[in-house]
This record gives sequence, C-alpha cells and structure tokens, in this order.
Amino acid sequence: MEKYFEAFYMGYANYFMYVLNEILHPSWHNYFYWLIAISFFVWALEIVFPWRKQQATIRHDFWLDVFYMFFNFFLFSLVVYNAVSDVAVLAFKDFLGLFGIQNLIAIQVESLPFWSQLLILLIVRDFVQWNIHRLLHHVPWLWEFHKVHHSVMEMGFAAHLRYHWMETITYRSLEYIPLAMIGFGIDDFIIVHLFTLTIGHLNHANIYLPLGPFKYILNSPQMHLWHHAEELPEGYPNGINFGITLSIWDYLFGYAKIPYQDSTLKLGFPNIHLFPKTFWKQVKYPFEKIKGKH
Repeated sequence: MEKYFEAFYMGYANYFMYVLNEILHPSWHNYFYWLIAISFFVWALEIVFPWRKQQATIRHDFWLDVFYMFFNFFLFSLVVYNAVSDVAVLAFKDFLGLFGIQNLIAIQVESLPFWSQLLILLIVRDFVQWNIHRLLHHVPWLWEFHKVHHSVMEMGFAAHLRYHWMETITYRSLEYIPLAMIGFGIDDFIIVHLFTLTIGHLNHANIYLPLGPFKYILNSPQMHLWHHAEELPEGYPNGINFGITLSIWDYLFGYAKIPYQDSTLKLGFPNIHLFPKTFWKQVKYPFEKIKGKH
C-alpha cells in the first residue's frame, strides 16, 4: 500500500514541477506555449477570414472556453488526475502481474521508421477516440457529461477544449490498453499531439476550410459544425460526423453527413437554454442530472 501512496504523492510533485518547467522554460517540446501559439494562429485566421461574419471576434462564451482550454490541458491534471492515474496504472500493472503478465505489448513498433511510428500512433489513437466519441453520444449517462462540449452556441477555436473533466478520464482509460498493446504511452511523440491539437482547433474555428479530396481523410469546420447542430438530419438521432482528427471513419462506417453548407446552423441540443452557463454549474450538472435532480 505504501508504494501507492508514494505514487500518489509523486504524481502531484512531478506534475507540479512539469507545469512549472513548462511555464518558466519555453522550448520546442513545451505544450504550454504551443497551446498558446496554435490558439493565437487559429484565432488570427478567424479574425481575418471569418466564415460567420456576423459573429463577434470575442464571441459568446469566449472567455469561458479559454478557461476550459487551460483547465483541461493543464489544471485538471495538477488538481487530481495525474496523481490518481499514476496510482491506477500501477495498480493495473500489479493486477496483470498476478497472472504473470509483465506488459501488454503485443506488436513491437520500435523497430519501424520514426514516421511510421507517428502514423501508426495517429491512426490507432484516432480510431479508438472516434469509437469513444460515439459512446459519448449513444450511452445516456456519458451523454450528460458530453453535453458540456455541445453547450457551445457560437463556434470558435477555443470551443475545442470545452469539455467536462469526466471525458478526460473516459478517453484516457479506454485508450490505455490499445495504445499499450502497440508499445505507446499516452504522451509519446509530441508532433502527433500538436497535429491533432491544430486540427481540433481548426475544426471548431469560425473559418471555411475546403479540403477538396482530403475531406475524406481529415475533419473540417464544415463537417464538424453539423456535428454540433441542434437539429440533426433525419435518421441520425445520436449524431453524425464523430471524427476527432480524421474523417475517414465516418465515411467508412456511414456517419459522414453534410446535408448542405450553412455557416449559421443553430448549435446545441434541445432545451439548451436550460443548461447552466458557468463553469462550476456545468461541472456539477451531469452528476445532478444522473441522480435525478434536474
């Protein structure tokens, strides 16, 4: 038991030092300043090339989404997630040890060229996340948490990271085993994370981004706007366009749908006007809803 307490404590200590180092020592491998740089770049595109020209530069809930962006990218791990996840991983490995399993690696990718490893990580991780995203829409209690992300009423780059912290736990928990089986940790290869961060920002941005034939591979603002539409196309009650970075899964499995191009789609879900407007109330809402208080 002592080693779990130590893992919990070191999870806090190590992550605190990590965040402090990120802020005080800018570098090419620094997530903190990459998040800021990518955000300013995509925001500049919104300002110069707005798709919804009537939408203000500082749109509705802009500052709330900026707070979510830094909370979900850094603060949540500092508050609790990193320490708890370190203990959970240690306990899971100990559990596997009871059956003589030392690791989960089933496919060795370390011998492959570096760019092949990046591509494998991107594709496998994105397919897993696409399936998790569908679960968030199809499982009623998970949908209550995912509503936080869909409570965006005006789309902009920072809406990308407006989501409930339970989504972090859901994604990371379900990602762990498939990525571990091919020898990847969650934090491997910063270039993949920065690429997916950029695509996610662009997908939520107030820009029009025609991709031509690449639309069958990469997600786009036009495609993702329909994912956030309040009124979904007939026959798709639980959602469309579930792609995170890649759109190919939606085309392969029949969820790709853009009925028509419309930058002014009404976003959200039924009775969105009743949804809480502040961070703390949005965090509490899914738990209260599941318990039947709403």
